[in-house]
Amino acid sequence: MALKTGFCDLGFAKVDIDRQARRGFAEVIYCPGKTRGQLKKISQELIANKQDILLTRLEKKDFAYLKKSFPNLKYNPLAKIGFLSPKRRAKKLGLVVVISAGTSDIPVAEEAAVTLEVMGNQVKKLYDVGVAGVHRIMSNIGLIKKAQIIIVVAGMEGALASLVSGLIKTPVIAVPTSCGYGANFGGLSALLTMLNSCSPGVAVVNIDNGFGAGYFASLINK
Repeated sequence: MALKTGFCDLGFAKVDIDRQARRGFAEVIYCPGKTRGQLKKISQELIANKQDILLTRLEKKDFAYLKKSFPNLKYNPLAKIGFLSPKRRAKKLGLVVVISAGTSDIPVAEEAAVTLEVMGNQVKKLYDVGVAGVHRIMSNIGLIKKAQIIIVVAGMEGALASLVSGLIKTPVIAVPTSCGYGANFGGLSALLTMLNSCSPGVAVVNIDNGFGAGYFASLINK
């Protein structure tokens, strides 16, 4: 497809192949709402231009379809992310610790972790250490203090981000999740708690947006 001032026009999509040079990472493909054929053609265009591939919210059956055309494509079923990097990264960025409050928050935490790894960051995971048993997070304080950035993923009331931020000097990116009972309002209660954190240094992304947290953390890490 002919290049037009930094993008390739596929008709249904204008693939921004200039983004990797401009932002440091290629255009990421959000999969819901796209047909398998569209996902394949966008991926082909990125690969042809030597771009990294990151497909978010990719269903397993769609991954299986794409795998036939891209044998090296990898998949994390928890995160629902497909990924492929045409080049090896010589040097990894600093350590990012991804923390989940509960086991139910892990899929969103995995989305953040895979995004970070594909973008060249060192990643450690610390799962199911929420405020209902604060001794769990305290027993891992040594690891947390080594991180350049912390991502905290939490549903229910979302209090873990404030707790972690109050213990360390590094920035915290908080991810509210939709995990919780009725008054959680699909993640709204966790979102509001995180936005109202009394501990300075907490930035908040959208509900269930593990990808956004991972991307933002990687930009800070650079």
